[in-house]
Amino acid sequence: MSTPETTPHTAPEEIQWEIEQTRERLGHTVEELAATADVKARARAKVTDVKARARVKAAEASERARRSQAVRRDWPLALVAAGILAMGAALAWKRRTT
Repeated sequence: MSTPETTPHTAPEEIQWEIEQTRERLGHTVEELAATADVKARARAKVTDVKARARVKAAEASERARRSQAVRRDWPLALVAAGILAMGAALAWKRRTT
């Protein structure tokens, strides 16, 4: 098996180095294929990812709900304050006119 890089005059050290490089590339390829074929590991990774996203969404929704409740609590107070101001303005106007 001869490649364009190797010639009959190639030193044994160079051939050995090429063999090691080829083995290393083949090892990486096999690892990638094994990772792709490992359905359980991929499923676990997907479940972990989905759980993390769900936690983030739940935290965001919880924060929005807390802010919404704070706004709802502030509206009655604002209405009471507006009513008091309106009554005060009406009394002040009445005193000026009498």
